[in-house]
Amino acid sequence: MRHRKAGLKIGRTSAHRDAMFRNMVTSLLEHGKLRTTDVKAKELRRWADHIVTLAKRGDLHARRQALAIVRKKDLVHKLFEEAQTRFGAVEGGYTRVTKIGQRKGDAAPLSLVELLMSETGEKGQKRRGFFGFGAKKAADDKKPEKKAAQEASEQPAEQPAAKPQAKVEEEKPQS
Repeated sequence: MRHRKAGLKIGRTSAHRDAMFRNMVTSLLEHGKLRTTDVKAKELRRWADHIVTLAKRGDLHARRQALAIVRKKDLVHKLFEEAQTRFGAVEGGYTRVTKIGQRKGDAAPLSLVELLMSETGEKGQKRRGFFGFGAKKAADDKKPEKKAAQEASEQPAEQPAAKPQAKVEEEKPQS
C-alpha cells in the first residue's frame, strides 16, 4: 500500500526526479511559463506552489528551504522581495495548467504551466495571468475600443493603392 507517499514516480529514480523538478521550478520562476507533459505539469504545480508559499512566509528558514530547491540564488531573492505584492493575500493556486495538445513525435499530451499573480494583491479580487491576461474588463472599457476599431477600419479604404505597382516594376530582372 502507498499510504502517505505523496508525489508521482514518473518512471525515474528519486534523485533524477528531484533534480528534474528542481530545474523545472527554476525555469518556471525565471520565465513565468513552461511547456511540458501533463503528468509533469501537475507535479510541477505542487513544487511551484510550495516555493511561493515559502516566499510569502519570508523568514530566514523559508529562504534557506527555497534555496535548497531553486537552482539560482538571485531568483530566490527576487521572489522573496516580490511575493507579498505579487501574490497578495491569496492562499494557494499560484500556477495555472492549460492543456495545449499533443507532442509531434510521440503524441504525448502537453500542458502549459503559468505562474499567476494577483492584480491588486487583495483578497476577493480577480486574478490575472503572469502576462496580464485572464481578467475581464469592465463594460465601460470595451466601448471606446469598439469605436477606435471602427475608425481604424474606415481609414485604410480611403488610401490609394499605388505602392504595389512600384514594387512590380522593381522586381523585373535586368538583361
